[in-house]
Amino acid sequence: MKAVQFSEYGGPDVLRVVDAVEPHAGPGQVRIAVRAAGVNPSDGLKIRAGRWRDRPIPLPSGVGVEGAGIVDEVGAGVIDVAIGDAVFGYGINTMAQYAVLTHWARKPDCLPFDAAAGFPVIVETATRILAQVGIKPGETLLVNGAAGGVGSATIQLARYHGITVIGTASAPKHDYLRGLGAIPTTYGPGLVERVGKLAPTGVNAALDLAGSGVIPTLIALVGDPSRVLSIADFTAPQYGAQGSFAAQKNPERVLAEAGRLYSAGAFRVALEKTFPLTQAAEAYTLSAAGHVTGKIVITLP
Repeated sequence: MKAVQFSEYGGPDVLRVVDAVEPHAGPGQVRIAVRAAGVNPSDGLKIRAGRWRDRPIPLPSGVGVEGAGIVDEVGAGVIDVAIGDAVFGYGINTMAQYAVLTHWARKPDCLPFDAAAGFPVIVETATRILAQVGIKPGETLLVNGAAGGVGSATIQLARYHGITVIGTASAPKHDYLRGLGAIPTTYGPGLVERVGKLAPTGVNAALDLAGSGVIPTLIALVGDPSRVLSIADFTAPQYGAQGSFAAQKNPERVLAEAGRLYSAGAFRVALEKTFPLTQAAEAYTLSAAGHVTGKIVITLP
């Protein structure tokens, strides 16, 4: 099969499309013929650092942790899907013609494969951090770095549950945030004053999705460090804020719920751009540059 791999550490330019051995589904897994795979910044970090969670990444290595496609192999113990079913979820080296999924949900017929491939990471992350920060219906949430994939999902899930959302982004992306139901503002100096005007009664919790050194400012706005959380700034706990850097163990339920919300017209994922497998390096280059609105996805025929 064709797969995206890297045989040396570095930037996106080390990625190559190569001939690779097909994987097979083990117990509790399924294999899919991949139709689309999501691009995530975490893959870029692995390629550059050569390590993940303090463990070295052996070479050559594949990339991709989420995808969507058609089940063509079912491992022992799997009873909820069958060969021929369309699914999306978390997987291993999903930037390939075939990939093994470890967690999945059925793909609704109305959900395109490219959009489905962009769901898993952002849906799992958004659901996890909203629960961890303890935001409740009727409260006001500030999201720093709101226009990316996780921010887009966070806004929609929060609004669905009756939470007011103020989101920071550059001015050209403010209409996009309004379309998701958020109140937009710019980031940078003066944020406390701008948010104060938008939320005269205060902000109940804040999420940092950008890692831009804004934790002290968010704490000043919220007043309670425990209700400030970052997924991108590993220094957040030093200020008394929370960090959330690992996925929940069983994301199948939240994936299925995202599919249901999409079918009901209550959730969507904006695709910044789609690339063919042969242009994976270009896709990761765009991801590494930042300022992505929504998701970047690799598609396969």
